[in-house]
Amino acid sequence: MGIRIGYAAGAFDLFHVGHLNLLRHAKSECDFLIAGVVSDELLEKNKGKRPVIPLIERLEIVQSVQFVDRAVAETEPTKYDMWKQLGFNVFFKGDDWKGTPKGLALEETFGRVGVEVVYFPYTVHTSSTFLRRTLELLNAPAVHEAAL
Repeated sequence: MGIRIGYAAGAFDLFHVGHLNLLRHAKSECDFLIAGVVSDELLEKNKGKRPVIPLIERLEIVQSVQFVDRAVAETEPTKYDMWKQLGFNVFFKGDDWKGTPKGLALEETFGRVGVEVVYFPYTVHTSSTFLRRTLELLNAPAVHEAAL
């Protein structure tokens, strides 16, 4: 078996332990880990909101993680397009995708080009969405007025 080049993608916004867990697990399964940091524009298009932390800063944070060999901006619309650019042979994803229509489509697409899809446990107790909601609640006018 040759060198395992892994690719783990995410927004990595409001970096938290779930992100760290994904990158740690991914590195344990490959020789060289590329972390794809989804661009602000793709996040806005796909999720309907801009990240709190801009792409350039998210890239710097992710590249600084000891498990990451290379961080790249994910600017292509699909993971397959990113594969064409980077040539990885293992793709890592949280197991919240396992068995879903999106996950099955990903497995089928990557299966055709010899890329293995590996799922890792999703860290359920924290997420960027949860952190964002908490920040919004903390910054809501009613909260500030009640504190007065």
